[in-house]
Amino acid sequence: MKLPHAFASGTMLRQRRIPGKPKSGLVACLMMAGALVCGLPAASHAADPEFADPGKVLRTVFPVAETGFDPAAARDLYSNAINEVIFDRLYTYDYLASPAKVVPETAEAMPEITDEGKTYTIRLKKGIYFTPDAAFNGKKRELTVEDYVYSFKRLMDPKIASTHTWLLDGKIVGLNQVVERAKKTGKFDYSAKVPGLEVVDHYTLRIHLTRPDFNFPMILAYTPMSAMAHEVVDKYQDLQGQVMANPVGTGPYILTEWVRGSKMVLDANPNFRKVIWDAQPSADPDDQKIVAAMKGKRMPQIGHIIVNVMLEDQSRLLAFQKDETDLFQLYGGLAPQVLNGGKLKPEYVKKGVQISRIVDPEQSMYYWNMQDPVFGGFSKEKIALRRAMAMAHNVKEEIRIVDNGQAIPLEYPIPPGVVGYDPDYKSSIRYNPAAANALLDKFGYKKGADGYRTLPDGSPLTVTYTAQTDSRGHLQAEVWKKTYDSIGIRMKDDIRPFSEILKAEKQCQLTTRNSPWIADYPDGDNFMQLFYGKNIHQNNNGCVEIPEYDKLYEQSQKLPDGPERNLLYHKMARIMEVYSAQRLGFARYRIMLAQPRVIGYKKHPILHTEWMFIDIDKNK
Repeated sequence: MKLPHAFASGTMLRQRRIPGKPKSGLVACLMMAGALVCGLPAASHAADPEFADPGKVLRTVFPVAETGFDPAAARDLYSNAINEVIFDRLYTYDYLASPAKVVPETAEAMPEITDEGKTYTIRLKKGIYFTPDAAFNGKKRELTVEDYVYSFKRLMDPKIASTHTWLLDGKIVGLNQVVERAKKTGKFDYSAKVPGLEVVDHYTLRIHLTRPDFNFPMILAYTPMSAMAHEVVDKYQDLQGQVMANPVGTGPYILTEWVRGSKMVLDANPNFRKVIWDAQPSADPDDQKIVAAMKGKRMPQIGHIIVNVMLEDQSRLLAFQKDETDLFQLYGGLAPQVLNGGKLKPEYVKKGVQISRIVDPEQSMYYWNMQDPVFGGFSKEKIALRRAMAMAHNVKEEIRIVDNGQAIPLEYPIPPGVVGYDPDYKSSIRYNPAAANALLDKFGYKKGADGYRTLPDGSPLTVTYTAQTDSRGHLQAEVWKKTYDSIGIRMKDDIRPFSEILKAEKQCQLTTRNSPWIADYPDGDNFMQLFYGKNIHQNNNGCVEIPEYDKLYEQSQKLPDGPERNLLYHKMARIMEVYSAQRLGFARYRIMLAQPRVIGYKKHPILHTEWMFIDIDKNK
């Protein structure tokens, strides 16, 4: 899965290096002439010639601006792509394994699971250190399991208002009681003992769950579960937003320059532990080439990463064509310029351009806010209105117009490549604008002389559709305008920056939009939780609460993957169709292009970035 922190209303936020700044790890921030100026530490590189050559530079682009670098608070994919390489989790994913496979990151091994799946014993590798920072007063600071305990608690702190609390909510013995006390007192007690987070010693953590959770190793591998040092948070939390601007982790990279909404520069962490590339190939024949090129290398190999933010599709493609970018995500809108039938055009093949194309483990859906006074609610006429809007939309046409065919329509809430996907399931909501118009007529949504409908009480009916400011957002708005026109509903578009959309969405302030969700972990639970009532203000963007659905979802969480859980998922999908709180859309192809100098690249279905696992031929 996604909010900017404004330091001063109406000011431009800018961050850069401060000349002559000591390499202490401290980000010094000064308000100067309406701008926020921050300097970050430059990383020196280890003497090991096999490690992170500073002459190897990877240049890539984000299509949307980041919001900040705090694993607990970041809500967008792009900020978490940076967090993923700065901070460490206990577990991660094997680079090549298919299906996706959880493997240790800072943990010594996979957890020992006892007590019928309710107790996880995890042992931490020794000798892992945080990058130097002024918060540590010049001392080396080793990573311990107490840092994970602190970070898990912080994820649940009401003051952080993390959208990721659902990962642990109600799952760890005693944790929710501490959360409830914090809500009453206004302060989270980080020193409070939580029985479910048992620190056996500095390197051993025993987690006691309230019930078996068969996805827990995947949850521990998700970016918001990264370890943060309490000293860093304590030092910077009183400076508005400065925890977000001072990422101090134990991961392979350090953020050394940040121009907010424009540029991020990362250098290899000179203190990073010794990690040798040893991914196991899948059945994909191209994997053998990657193994031959990468096996045995110390990671990371790339010493310097530059990430630029480019909002316009054509600008990103032009930068790649001019060899100003090494790694680039090709969105469907530009696909005809590069691809022919899903394959590279001859001119790109001739240049040695590489392509990695997968169906993202994604569910892009369209929701109608169930708390909206016009479009929400459970009366028959409200359900009829939402169902008519769902039936009027031609998903295949949207894929053709907006994404040039680079997506597949979805019938089921769980997309391909995710445990629980059912390729044979057929949604009861079909494209049928004639039936949609008949349904609106039946329930009293009458057309006026101008051809647009009113509410049953005769008052005006207008739907506000929200989209991003980029070209894709404008195209989506045009497609939906056609949909609403086909059933006589007046549409007003609401074009906003991505960060503003996220903020309003979490407060249930939007009426409807295209809402994409990419898997945090490759299990159906990660998608079915999108409609769970308790996840409103977190991931339940349609703000839907249906007791019947919630009851089945809670039952499904107690079950492993299999026929019994799948049956519950089917029932839940039908409930959502009956109430038409949303319309399933599509899963897009993830099309990644790499220059010939990039070595070992393959798009991973779950990891946000592959920078840690690839190399650059700096002589090309």
